[in-house]
Amino acid sequence: MNLETKYLGLTLKNPLVPSASPLSSDVAMVKRLEDCGASAVVMYSLFEEQITRENRALDHFMNVSSESYAEALNYLPEPEQYHNLEAEEYLDQLRTLKDAVDIPVIGSLNGASKGGWMDYAKKMEEAGADAIELNVYYVAAHPEMTSEQVEQMYIDDLKAVKESVSIPVSMKLGPYFSAFGNMARRLEASGADGLVLFNRFYQPDIDLETKEVAPTLELSNSFEKRLPLRWIAILRPHLKCSLAATTGIHSAEDVIKMILVGADVTMMASVLLREGSGKLDNIVNDMKIWMEENEYESVDEMKGAMSSASVGDASTFERANYIRILQSYNTDNLG
Repeated sequence: MNLETKYLGLTLKNPLVPSASPLSSDVAMVKRLEDCGASAVVMYSLFEEQITRENRALDHFMNVSSESYAEALNYLPEPEQYHNLEAEEYLDQLRTLKDAVDIPVIGSLNGASKGGWMDYAKKMEEAGADAIELNVYYVAAHPEMTSEQVEQMYIDDLKAVKESVSIPVSMKLGPYFSAFGNMARRLEASGADGLVLFNRFYQPDIDLETKEVAPTLELSNSFEKRLPLRWIAILRPHLKCSLAATTGIHSAEDVIKMILVGADVTMMASVLLREGSGKLDNIVNDMKIWMEENEYESVDEMKGAMSSASVGDASTFERANYIRILQSYNTDNLG
């Protein structure tokens, strides 16, 4: 049974990759993840704000607007709330992980505005990163900013990082583009070696007791895989770059479905935070059982077998399926 797959030009022993999370801040944990079957690991993110503390936008919201929007300031993180390791210490951790494990280590750079923080992509490469995951986490809240400007910002960020490194660069994206298929193709044309679908946009809540904006973090559940599953199925026939599925990957069944629609790897964090590193070993074993029962000898043989180009009715991933689902719902059992 051959579980090997290629991602960003790297040959991985299987498609299971722990995604960016606090797990990678612990060297012993990463070694356990490797022992349990992880084929690569994405480090926790190094944030633009960590590198450029004097970020003008952050300074504006925390100081200039303090009189009129004081209650909203509680949602913005204080400097000490960013990851404990500073930018240079992040690079030290990357070097330590490279020395400790044999699997590829992917650096994660998280930001939005074009600037000097992008220089750390080159520093990650020099520290030994096998690839860079560029995580552009941006909420286009300004009413005068157009969708064209937002999309161009993503393209410009990617090009700036690609120009500074020789290692592969993937883009981790959210799904909120008006024409995601076109955006994906533009990113590939601009040099993206891979796309990671999708980033989870963490939503604030309101604390009714304190009447303050409350940051919330809820781990994903398996249901959330359906969004990346649909888009990977749609995009696979049209893109040559690597595709990574993330969000909602919790079981061997989730992994298998993503591979069938065309993902090269699956990335997970929530299930590992809940159940521990041993979950990877369980997923690998369950994958092998399923592949044997279904007469698949390799992951490559499975890959894309149910993409939009391979299934009998490609509309199952598009609008027609939406209509069929709504019309098929049976209300006979409702009181």
